[in-house]
Amino acid sequence: MHAYRSHTCGELRKDHVGQTVKLSGWVHRKREHANALFIDLRDHYGISQVVVYPDAEFYEAAKRCPSESVITVTGELLARDAEAINAEIPTGEVELRADAMIIESAADSLPLPVFGEQDYPEDIRLKHRYLDLRRETLHNNIILRGQVINSLRRRMIDQGFTEFQTPILTASSPEGARDFLVPSRLNPGKFYALPQAPQQFKQLLMVAGFDRYFQIAPCFRDEDARADRSPGEFYQLDIEMSFVTQDDVFNAIEPVMAGVFEEFAGGREVQTPFPRIPYKESMERYGNDKPDLRIPFELTDVSEFFTDEAKTGFGIFAKITKGGGKVIAIPAPKAAANQSRKFFDNMDKWAKKEMQMPGLGYARLKEADGGGVDSQDPVLKNFEPAHLEALLEKMGLCAGDGIFFSAGKKGDAYKLAGAARNKVAADLDMIEEGVFKFCWIVDFPMYEWDEDNKKVDFSHNPFSMPQAPDGMTAMELLESADTVEKQLDILAYQYDIVCNGIELSSGAIRNHKPDVMYKAFELAGYGSEVVDDKFSGMINAFKYGAPPHGGIAPGVDRIVMLLAGTNTIRDVILFPMNGQAQDLMMNAPAEVDAKALKELHLKLIPPAPKD
Repeated sequence: MHAYRSHTCGELRKDHVGQTVKLSGWVHRKREHANALFIDLRDHYGISQVVVYPDAEFYEAAKRCPSESVITVTGELLARDAEAINAEIPTGEVELRADAMIIESAADSLPLPVFGEQDYPEDIRLKHRYLDLRRETLHNNIILRGQVINSLRRRMIDQGFTEFQTPILTASSPEGARDFLVPSRLNPGKFYALPQAPQQFKQLLMVAGFDRYFQIAPCFRDEDARADRSPGEFYQLDIEMSFVTQDDVFNAIEPVMAGVFEEFAGGREVQTPFPRIPYKESMERYGNDKPDLRIPFELTDVSEFFTDEAKTGFGIFAKITKGGGKVIAIPAPKAAANQSRKFFDNMDKWAKKEMQMPGLGYARLKEADGGGVDSQDPVLKNFEPAHLEALLEKMGLCAGDGIFFSAGKKGDAYKLAGAARNKVAADLDMIEEGVFKFCWIVDFPMYEWDEDNKKVDFSHNPFSMPQAPDGMTAMELLESADTVEKQLDILAYQYDIVCNGIELSSGAIRNHKPDVMYKAFELAGYGSEVVDDKFSGMINAFKYGAPPHGGIAPGVDRIVMLLAGTNTIRDVILFPMNGQAQDLMMNAPAEVDAKALKELHLKLIPPAPKD
């Protein structure tokens, strides 16, 4: 018999009854009865019940054995009595009578419990992550992660893609976040950068003649943590394809994404095909470019109803609309009938405190005394009846419903309205459960107005191909954009995949023509010397014949987060950092000694004292 086990703790069934079995694992839980000690023994594969009787010479040692100690147990497998069967676990019909036991490794007092998965302070969980990972939910999340990656890899290969590995030590490149820099010992005063994404390398692979590339790529960005973003590093399914249009990318990737979600949905619905929503439409209907389509209501621009103060009696919004601002309405179905005024007041407080906005106006709709609908709340209280009826007809609301109003500059009004839509739906329990609703966000603007620097700049990805109308080339489009207004009207072949309000990926059809790229950067205020300096490898390669190409990069961590049903990305990463980008378990980042700094030709400058 093997030194440690004949079976795993998850595979024993009634068919094994009568066999001599050896198991090894962790002491998950102990229960002492008058005539026996029961031990739940756990390994990677599951839990088996071990019973130790008082006549066993190791009975006292088993009683004293601390939880989470590693033991090896040998004995005969028995069928449980009918009343003792545990239908909650696959091994619940059998138990192992221990005839021999070896304590392989006794556990010290635990800094956090494994059994029961009680909520525990995050710093303790991260410092002792190896214990946290023994917990069933987190352990299963990590197993799911491995299965999802295997599925993605298999599906990409089945689609005719080949996996390549791109460099980790590379040159700094402006990708929208801070680089992690690595000093070079052999090249004093110079630094490598860890890749924010393999963007330039995967495009160079297309120039090199490889047709369909993918990689489960590690990416590194020095950015702040969020619930759906881990500081430091993350993984993405990096993809690039040659001789493709935007539709070709969609047709190749949508079955991969839908397929992996269907494989691990666990009874949840995956809606296909993915609808395509233009960026402008998404902003107007949902207030952002990451719409949660599970929410059954949308935003409405009601600015037109507030321009005439004589019809509304509400001068605040009239002033905003006359100044070019917007009033965006967020419906709250049945909220007036089912919620107290506190619900509405709390939304206003949330807008001021959490969103740092002036606030949210609101109105509760009720049956009017003479028929129809009215509201005694300030925003709609003085509306002319016919004017109010027209507004409610446009929104599809009636007595018993509520409305919130976000007003201000267009961008600010939509930003608050989009966040309020998500919060109202969550607070009213109106987000559809048990479904994954995807969409493609398409037709992103190529440029945006940089208010701080009073100039046009790239809005999304500077390497994207502009969308030229039929009969016009991309170069002709850029050359004709001789005003700021025309430049801001240019759309790009850029696209995102969004699922349940979470952005899973960004991608684009690339600008593979050097002259078009120089012109695109020129419109954003960057001379050709900037392109030649910052992107020399790619722009030089394009001068030797580059195929039309495009790609995308779905985030692996976010995919697993959605499938695992968790709200934080740390629950699907083996060894995550905390919100301050610190690894509490390995004590990183850490100081290094003077000798190491000297070899790297570095000298530390102490941070300036804080005021």
